[in-house]
Amino acid sequence: MSDGSIDLRTDVAHPARMYDYFLGGKDSYDADRAAAEQALRNFPAVRLTARTNREFMRHATRYLSEQGIRQFLDIGTGIPTEPNLHQVAQGLAPESRVVYVDNDPIVLAHARALLVSSEEGRTAYIQADVGDPEAILAAPELRATLDLSQPVAVSLMAVLHFVPGDVYEIVNTLMAPLAPGSYLAMSHVTTEFDDGPDDPDGMARLLQVYVDRGIPVRPRTRAEVARFFDQLELVDPGVEVIHRWRNSGIEHPQSHDKKVSLYGAVGRKV
Repeated sequence: MSDGSIDLRTDVAHPARMYDYFLGGKDSYDADRAAAEQALRNFPAVRLTARTNREFMRHATRYLSEQGIRQFLDIGTGIPTEPNLHQVAQGLAPESRVVYVDNDPIVLAHARALLVSSEEGRTAYIQADVGDPEAILAAPELRATLDLSQPVAVSLMAVLHFVPGDVYEIVNTLMAPLAPGSYLAMSHVTTEFDDGPDDPDGMARLLQVYVDRGIPVRPRTRAEVARFFDQLELVDPGVEVIHRWRNSGIEHPQSHDKKVSLYGAVGRKV
């Protein structure tokens, strides 16, 4: 995928590379590692948060596959970390088709790892920004891989809190052309479990690390996350802390809600 001319902007911390660092990956640079280490000092549970978010993606993908979904649009993919979404989906239904989307050039540089599909299925990668949903939907890679007349699951894991602008309109634009029976699955950061703005164990301290480096971030309440699903039918139990969504089997006790501080939900287009 790379011709050697990609500008990775290694002097600027990027959320995807910080996330990779939290997960134990090696695809980060000095700026990313410095920011990530500061994040760990501010919010020591951040590795647990990242691991739990990754597991929620797998759990939600398994649920969607069990509902008969065979097409996935994963936006804000991040650096490949096995198992990737297509490995989960194709492990259950080899004919599944997956389109990955990310705006970090290092993800493009590693995108070959995302394109190893089963023989029956297919994967594709789009270099694009979630802030431009029209460009994503118009991308030839998407149109060649997904049939929008059939249900598609849109996956937005831990990405929308980094997106400026009208994120509700972005989601509505993404979902509008999709067939009935399509789904939205997402996770989103919250500070609702913080004990005030100066809580030494609060998620706000982690988010400040991003803000200090010029990375926009906007936590949302449970009600604000629920708004993303206003035009959809929420899957029971609605918006929930990700490790407890549908008794997911992500083995962390309820006392870890504050350490996770991510809401998750899945909704169906009717």
